[in-house]
Amino acid sequence: MMRYSVVDHNRAAIGVFDSGVGGLTVVRALQKQLPLEKIIYFGDTARVPYGVKSPETITGYAGQITRFLLGKNVKMLIVACNTMSAVAYDSIALISPVPVLDVISAGADAAARITRTKRVGVIGTPATIQSDAYPRAIRGRDPEISVFSKACPLLVPLVEEGWLDHPATRLIVREYLAPVLVNSIDTLVLGCTHYPLLEPVLRQEAGPEVMLVDSATSVAEKTALLLQEKGLQTPLSEPAAASFYVTDAPLRFQKTAETFLGRPLDHLEIVKW
Repeated sequence: MMRYSVVDHNRAAIGVFDSGVGGLTVVRALQKQLPLEKIIYFGDTARVPYGVKSPETITGYAGQITRFLLGKNVKMLIVACNTMSAVAYDSIALISPVPVLDVISAGADAAARITRTKRVGVIGTPATIQSDAYPRAIRGRDPEISVFSKACPLLVPLVEEGWLDHPATRLIVREYLAPVLVNSIDTLVLGCTHYPLLEPVLRQEAGPEVMLVDSATSVAEKTALLLQEKGLQTPLSEPAAASFYVTDAPLRFQKTAETFLGRPLDHLEIVKW
């Protein structure tokens, strides 16, 4: 059990984890919303992508990462991977003594609030889509909403490869979106934290009449509210540094992260399991 004073607790970092680089969208949103908060980010770059793995494997990986971050005495956890949120949230919450937020709940809140026609599309990894987590969460907020889902297994590898505006990426996005857009949706949930990196392509292919829901922004807003509610805001008065841990390819991760975050990384370390 973690033991520290209230002051130390408030100074502790927010732990954020993802299967690779996708959770950087959450880090960026957190740094914009809560620039004074410390962040510890864990990207499991050796085992990405998670979306095509079994629920048992994903749950095992999630537990391993959760314990690693709890060992850093974080004051809360954010599951920045939609696949882990869909498959392993309950097991993560069970072992965590600190609050746990996830991107699916945040994305579902935003989608239910934004849609006007009550016709919502969701794109995600096969594991996320097969879990039916988004439709359940969205209809739990408004049972009249119709949800149309599509698994997009190629998008995470394309993002990890850095093909954010490649002709092949545009073609694949168009193919994936076609069966969703035919349902006259007015809201599209980006059900994977990698997908906001493809937002320009997704926005162009979806068209101006479709609102995109980026769960990273939504979870950052929920984080700010939770910190206030629990009295966990940092007492620091200067913008805090972020620490990054990966399980493979640190130089590749660093290049992607610095490009995306627009700043050099203060601390990057490789974890070997």
